[in-house]
Amino acid sequence: MMRAPGADTFELVAPPPPGGLRGVLWRCIGSPLVCHSFHNWYGFRRRLLGLFGAHLDPTARIRPGLRIDRPWNLTMARKASIGDACTLWAEAPIALGERSVVSQYSILSTWAVDADASVGPTRRVEPVEIGADAWVATECLVGAGSRVPPGVVVGARSTVRADGLEPWTVASGDPARSRAPRPWKGPRP
Repeated sequence: MMRAPGADTFELVAPPPPGGLRGVLWRCIGSPLVCHSFHNWYGFRRRLLGLFGAHLDPTARIRPGLRIDRPWNLTMARKASIGDACTLWAEAPIALGERSVVSQYSILSTWAVDADASVGPTRRVEPVEIGADAWVATECLVGAGSRVPPGVVVGARSTVRADGLEPWTVASGDPARSRAPRPWKGPRP
């Protein structure tokens, strides 16, 4: 497929598995237990992820089916939530702010390959941040180096690629763009 020079050529690929004893233990014991635990065992999943280095508030909720390759790079603030069957490729830190929600089947990736015909593919690893009161709807992709500002609602199946969103807006598309202000009654939290 031919691409114009300078075109947005973002590709997402799975990172290599983590090495070392911690990575092997996570892949063999921790990940299957988190992925296949009962739906209401939130405390169990928090404790297990915490044993592997995740920084989770006691009120954070992780639904079953979570696939994360490096839980030691995950931070979740008060009342943050990750939905069913989400995938987190966490080679760099992933942070979820207070009351933020990542809905089912979404992918948060800190790893990407930028394919540029002039220099060849280059590997990129950058953190991902989901701000307070933000909602990443179902089947969204949040790419490496992306920041979802506070209060943003990202529409289903959107792709967030960079820091282009305005706080307290509704965003959608590929790449996601702020489309309208988010309605809110009362003072903003």
